[in-house]
Amino acid sequence: MARGGQRGLGPLHLLLLAVAVSPTAGGDWTAEKKHHQPAILNALALQQVAEGTNISAMWQNDLHPLLIERYPGSPGSFAARQHIQSRIQRLQADWVIEFDTFLSWTPYGTRSFSNIISTLNPTAKRHLVLACHYDSKYLPSWDGRVFVGATDSAVPCAMMLELARALDQKLLSLKKPSASRSDLSLKLIFFDGEEAFLHWSAQDSLYGSRHLAQRMAQTPHPPGVRNTTQLQGLDLFVLLDLIGAPNPTFPNYFLNTARWFSRLQAIGVPILHLIAKPFPEVWHTLEDNEENLNEAVIDNLNKILQVFALEYLHL
Repeated sequence: MARGGQRGLGPLHLLLLAVAVSPTAGGDWTAEKKHHQPAILNALALQQVAEGTNISAMWQNDLHPLLIERYPGSPGSFAARQHIQSRIQRLQADWVIEFDTFLSWTPYGTRSFSNIISTLNPTAKRHLVLACHYDSKYLPSWDGRVFVGATDSAVPCAMMLELARALDQKLLSLKKPSASRSDLSLKLIFFDGEEAFLHWSAQDSLYGSRHLAQRMAQTPHPPGVRNTTQLQGLDLFVLLDLIGAPNPTFPNYFLNTARWFSRLQAIGVPILHLIAKPFPEVWHTLEDNEENLNEAVIDNLNKILQVFALEYLHL
């Protein structure tokens, strides 16, 4: 995660704003996001979500392998990428995984970056996007300790993997031609290179999101058309970051997504936008580790995020 005072207008958020104001030429489907209404899960469905997610399994299978040093180009970055890919590929929903790999200048010379884009149904016109970054900030080791970025952002990555696992069968049903919302699907994006190598600036930060936003703005979508792009196919962009510390507060940052913020509130959290503020006390220190995570907070947020996704996708 970037520096506190500068983060709010980063390209990830500009991507969100671009989605909200994308032109609607080429078909009315690009305007449907503005009028989309969620389904409301009943008590039984909510209970099934609560029983279907497993914080202990997520901790062991999804989170632990990510609690390593994983700055871009490092062995840990490769291991994290392989881990995310393998966890998604094992699911029955048969996600389509792409890697947006590219070279970019950094203060330490040219480095390789690789975003991970996992799409449930690439032919669907519209996509709800859940996103996080899987890289960790490069910090010098100290007395054998390295920076693992537990809240920033190993936990959000693990939460997205747990969502895909816990909702596997329901997400599989969304791919059927008979599904009531077959034109709407889910996309998971794991960004590389979010962190600055030295000092936060327009050039030294958000390498992955800048590259992918440009690529999506230039890629026709849905397949076979030329006048609309992948960027216009994003219904809502939900960014998860700095999650896992005790007593988080999530402000509503954007008026144009206020109605979805309100829906998240209605699920049962007083305030939620999925980027904690103030930042955790351990932010960008070696103390951002497993020992300072709060399991109950993460478990509750898992359930809330899963309910939100199910309601948005009408599952």
